[in-house]
Amino acid sequence: MTIDDIIRQRRAVFPAQYIDQEIPESEIKQILENANWAPTHKKTQPWRFKVFRGPSLVRLGDFLADWYKENTPAEKFKEIKFNKTRKKAAKSACVIAICMKPDPSLPEWEELAATACAVQNMWLSCSARDIGCYWSSPKSIYDFGSFFPLDQGEKCIGFFYMGYYDGNLTSGERNPMSERVVWVDK
Repeated sequence: MTIDDIIRQRRAVFPAQYIDQEIPESEIKQILENANWAPTHKKTQPWRFKVFRGPSLVRLGDFLADWYKENTPAEKFKEIKFNKTRKKAAKSACVIAICMKPDPSLPEWEELAATACAVQNMWLSCSARDIGCYWSSPKSIYDFGSFFPLDQGEKCIGFFYMGYYDGNLTSGERNPMSERVVWVDK
């Protein structure tokens, strides 16, 4: 596949679609190495990743579900969402906590953009390997440091769920790019 094909075939693939098959550690390391080549102003490389596999996935799922239960008003709490949240991590072959440690000499949005570029590199790397994935950012990310120790100034901005899947993915749709581009030639 060409890079054009990989970009256009990239899809969100959710844990409910994953099959029970481990992703080799060597593949995860290569995906993370590709993340490391994202553009970054002043080469600060603000991205930080925490890789959860095996039994740690159950603990992560428990944290996410318990956080939802403890921080959701009783009238808005849904048992179905609680159970789905608990099982989602364990259904995955791997969940990577997406964290960043912004350099205080740069605007935080630049460090966030660099980290998002690193995640896009991971997403494209997964797509090229037929590994399903998606980026989730539940409100529990703001309390992730209570579950897993973070460095001073480091923050969690989401979770990257990964797993092999069976079946075909639906093709994507986009509005024409011409609707979003202004050419300035003079």
